[in-house]
Amino acid sequence: MMITIIFEPRLKAPLYEQLYRFVRCEIESGKLKPDEKLPSKRKLAAHLKISTVTVEAAYAQLEAEGYIRTVPKSGYYVLPFEKHSPAEPAPLDKETPPAGEASVVYDYDFKTNVVDTGLFPFATWAKLAREVLAESSHELLNVTHPQGSPALRSEIVEYLYKFRGITASPDQIVVGAGSEYLIMLLIQLLGRTGIYALENPCYGKIYKIFKSNEIATVPVELDEQGLSVTALENTRADIVHVTPSHQFPLGIVMPVGRRLALLRWASEKSGRYIIEDDYDSEFRFTGQPIPALKGLDREDRVVYINAFTKSLAPSLRISYAVLPRCLMDVYRENFMFYSCTVPNFEQYTLCKFLSSGSFERHLSRMRKAYKERRDLLLSAIAQSKLAGVTRIVGADAGLHFLMIVQNGISEATLVANARKAGVNLYGLSGYYNFPVKELPSATLVIGYSGVNPGDITAAVKRLEEAWH
Repeated sequence: MMITIIFEPRLKAPLYEQLYRFVRCEIESGKLKPDEKLPSKRKLAAHLKISTVTVEAAYAQLEAEGYIRTVPKSGYYVLPFEKHSPAEPAPLDKETPPAGEASVVYDYDFKTNVVDTGLFPFATWAKLAREVLAESSHELLNVTHPQGSPALRSEIVEYLYKFRGITASPDQIVVGAGSEYLIMLLIQLLGRTGIYALENPCYGKIYKIFKSNEIATVPVELDEQGLSVTALENTRADIVHVTPSHQFPLGIVMPVGRRLALLRWASEKSGRYIIEDDYDSEFRFTGQPIPALKGLDREDRVVYINAFTKSLAPSLRISYAVLPRCLMDVYRENFMFYSCTVPNFEQYTLCKFLSSGSFERHLSRMRKAYKERRDLLLSAIAQSKLAGVTRIVGADAGLHFLMIVQNGISEATLVANARKAGVNLYGLSGYYNFPVKELPSATLVIGYSGVNPGDITAAVKRLEEAWH
């Protein structure tokens, strides 16, 4: 006899588990009879076009659970199964959208948390990855430093000095799998009893991280220059989280004067710190580069966080923090037991990507591509009927901007009508995590990094018709 199963590639379960569950169901349902001989590992593997190792793993699990037995030099046989206790195997989980994500697929989607994967330098990355495998095979399999690969940290320090005006040393860098991990680490470093100030509005995940850790948080309003230091001084907060290079979602670039005022606030009291989230600082399209807040920090009060999410790929999950010296002492004393959360292979490949100049060249190509995409979108809006009823804010930096619609239609209705027309948009009001006296009217957050340039004109046409 032979067993035939159609493997489901969309399922999370590996092939051996799918095969194991299928045979188990066949035995429990009585389709495979007691003492019936199963096909050999080699024959079944050849029939299903899978490896013998996969078949062997499935048979081993079935034997361990008492569904089959091995007869030396003969093969595998089905054991009797009691039909009065037919425990159905749990259904295999299919891929589901992340919590909070819409399951609807739209024709055009102006999300802010995606990148154009077509811009990823696959050939270069693959070449460097092969070099890493050839040159560093032993290091890849060993435990790395808790703060991350020393070589990668050195390259990050070099990059920060050249492009963000930050002077740091490799021993101040902590590499982690995503900014979420680093923020949770900072909560442990800075303590859970203090009050943390957050921009309002801000990225919802940041608010949720602090809330899930039962941290006391207070909102700070923003003006045309970003986070209001005057409003911050009226709180009892000693720690503040800010996005000065391109505030999310308002798109404000904090000027140097406001940055210096924020640094003065931090220096006025012991124990005050600023968490600078520099998440998409690489993308500035007009004017001179503005140094990071950390680059202006003379009192060592700024914790700098950045990631390779926007510049490479969200799935890469490599972020890093630059810790002030006093916090490094606390980290070394209390938290060095944490293992680095980023695999060595990705760290070593990224290190080569930085040291070879590939990252700089890649950023240059991305800036050019995204600027062209932004200009195409702004041009399409300007040439449409939307031009007379919309105002664009914050398009000079980052990968999103605000579109203020002044046609008398509410924000909720604008979003709903756009989605009915196949265009997914997000309203600014959804990013306010704290109550405010008055929410902005009819303002949309437009992320353009994941939209195909060839689709932009058609997408704007859909919006023009939906909001007529």
